[in-house]
Amino acid sequence: MRLFGTDGIRATVNRHPMTPETVLRIGMATACLLREKHGRNMILIGKDTRLSGYLIESALTSGICSMGMNVTLVGPLPTPGVAFLTRTLRLDAGIVISASHNPFEDNGIKFFSSEGFKLPDEIERKIEELVIDDELLKNRPQGAEIGKAYRLDDATGRYIEYIKSTIPKGTTFEGMKIVVDCANGAAYKTTPWLLREMGAEVVSMNDRPDGLNINSGCGSLYTEGLKKAVKFHRADAGIAHDGDADRTILCDGKGTIVDGDKVMGMWAVEMKRTGRLKHDTVVATVMSNLGLEKYLEANGISMIRTKVGDRYVVERMLAGGYNLGGEQSGHIVFLDHNTTGDGPLTVMQVLYLMKKRDSSLRQLSKEITLYPQILLNVAVDQKSDIRKFPEIKDAIRSAEERLAGRGRVLVRPSGTEPKIRVMLEGEDRRSIGKIGRDISRVIKEKMG
Repeated sequence: MRLFGTDGIRATVNRHPMTPETVLRIGMATACLLREKHGRNMILIGKDTRLSGYLIESALTSGICSMGMNVTLVGPLPTPGVAFLTRTLRLDAGIVISASHNPFEDNGIKFFSSEGFKLPDEIERKIEELVIDDELLKNRPQGAEIGKAYRLDDATGRYIEYIKSTIPKGTTFEGMKIVVDCANGAAYKTTPWLLREMGAEVVSMNDRPDGLNINSGCGSLYTEGLKKAVKFHRADAGIAHDGDADRTILCDGKGTIVDGDKVMGMWAVEMKRTGRLKHDTVVATVMSNLGLEKYLEANGISMIRTKVGDRYVVERMLAGGYNLGGEQSGHIVFLDHNTTGDGPLTVMQVLYLMKKRDSSLRQLSKEITLYPQILLNVAVDQKSDIRKFPEIKDAIRSAEERLAGRGRVLVRPSGTEPKIRVMLEGEDRRSIGKIGRDISRVIKEKMG
């Protein structure tokens, strides 16, 4: 039984596997696995603001405690805050209950190791095996050996203080006006509180979660409201998180979006200039824009690409000893500071760079020219290996020849849906649009 996707477990609530019964067993399996390996006996659980968070939290807690491990509950907290606290409190694992940018009907479970990193594939497979193993229910602890749940009341404050400590003491954001779109999600308190403590004037929007409005027409996937608010309030910058705040999309004072590629480009050059960019290399994914790659090359910086997913970015960073990576979607990993994509940390670093350079976000980002990019999703009956279809391979090869080094073609299956994703980049949007439609038509004919 496959439970894990590219970023933990995710599904519509009360449909497999996001049912109370299955989540209970997931909690039991996790505790069983960790109880065999560790002696500290404590798992941290945080969540975003979805209505179903209570249901999932209760089922997970029951399962974990039934297997003799304890739980520390922190309530709504950004995903990177859970990773940070798991590591610094020296707990056995961290769990985040969130479906990230998905609508409120969905929920999910992400796991972090005791070091604050997402679990490797082999550990996830062991959890899956235990969930369906009848032996799981045998030899459960009795009496005083069952676990207990505790609550950590100052989790948000601890995380905020840590984020503040990542820039030089004495730095303030006084004189800066920032619009923050909290997506009615996990950072609805964290980022406005953080920036106000740093002295910024904050216009906070979508910061009243009711369990149903997370990501609803707001946040990092829906930035029209943010752009309008930035221009209306004449703000220096805008910030949009997703539901669990492990990503950040920015907006300059003119209402132009500054995505994760531009953030990586700005910070890579700054880190190289100050001698802090390890191996003069940035780790990104196959989705990062060719314009970023060319900008980095022009500044003597290499770029390594991985599969889509910040977990794969982090794995490659660890393997190669790199300290800056991320995704176009706004997951930025500053490995010197945290172990996963961190939205509030990204905000702090970008605003600090603006202050340090005495420059606007528009000035900092305009040096990076991104190529036009289109993404088409082709619904298919079932996800098969596209290499099995010669006609699709020929269509892709033909597209690459037409672009002749002046663009990119990427065709890959979705990690969560029965769709094939077709991405193209090139100098002319109309041209790549036609090429993308040609490839999509062939895919639909052969796989649809």
